[in-house]
Amino acid sequence: MTGAPILSVVIPSYNSAAWLPSTLEALAVAVKEADVEVEVIVVDDGSDDGSAEVVARIAEGFPGDLSVVTQGNSGRFLARWAGIERARAERVLLLDSRVILRSDALAHVLASSAADPSPAGWNAHVHTDDESPLVGRFWEVPTFIFWGDYLRRPRPYDLTPETFDSAPKGTGAFLARRSVLMDAFRQAWPEGDAKLISDDTKILRWIAEHGGIRLDPGFAAIYRPRTSVGGFVRHSRDRGTLFVDSYAGTSPLRSAVLVLLVVAPLLVVAALVWLLAVGAWPVVLIVLVAIVVLLLAPVIPAALNRCPSRGLLSYVCYLPVFLLPFWSGLARGVVLHRRAFTDRTRTQRPSAGKANS
Repeated sequence: MTGAPILSVVIPSYNSAAWLPSTLEALAVAVKEADVEVEVIVVDDGSDDGSAEVVARIAEGFPGDLSVVTQGNSGRFLARWAGIERARAERVLLLDSRVILRSDALAHVLASSAADPSPAGWNAHVHTDDESPLVGRFWEVPTFIFWGDYLRRPRPYDLTPETFDSAPKGTGAFLARRSVLMDAFRQAWPEGDAKLISDDTKILRWIAEHGGIRLDPGFAAIYRPRTSVGGFVRHSRDRGTLFVDSYAGTSPLRSAVLVLLVVAPLLVVAALVWLLAVGAWPVVLIVLVAIVVLLLAPVIPAALNRCPSRGLLSYVCYLPVFLLPFWSGLARGVVLHRRAFTDRTRTQRPSAGKANS
């Protein structure tokens, strides 16, 4: 490629050799349909499965400049940053290694963002792969509870500070100007282990507050979730920790809820042990039944919001597997990110003045 590309695509990758071929194949189709010059930067985040070699083979026939950057395992936040730093185009598409772009998605978002440059970022409408194994569908129930209004009727939707929590968003397929992403990443820069900080919510919140984000169903993609119980368990624990980092300190109510989610299960267990010790078996049974009903209750609003049946089944089947890892992740997050609970800047409009790495 002789000149600067129109678009840079940054793909963070950790042990994604099995996913990268189909991800890059779909991206190649979208690039051809959009008829645009691109560079693709795959950041190999310390993989040990030959991911770099897979990308090198695909690069020979890819319709654009496809390269690999390697680094020690540092987490998705720093992997994305490494790609953004190297990007040469004014606009950057963040794309996860498990995300398949629809063939017309790139053409749509490039045309739409050119026609209306007011949003600072464009968020893809990402749908969980219908062919995913049951364990991969668990998160559809929480998704259809919190964002059911949008998911019942997907339409172009602007995410602002006022609407930020009312629709699904993420950096799995996200387009913005390079300068916007760099400012957003700087303000969210990790103070500790980058693998245990939010790699999307804080970034997206800043962008929503500095120009807004357009969630657009025409900018469509498919996400392939984890396919093993072990992967689901590890992911659930990490989600707990990142959940705390995303919301601790953003409001007194959210902070209180996070602490309650950690403390309440301990109090319930202590109460059940005491009831058993005094022989109050009927009360223990009533409490256990109430807990089960409470935990399964989210299935009802999710179903009313048209959550797919396999998502409902996955939630029921894997809830017992999910609870302890997620709770331990929350507890870890409260300890690791305890300073965030008293950080007043989180409840204010953040600045872009974070120091670079």
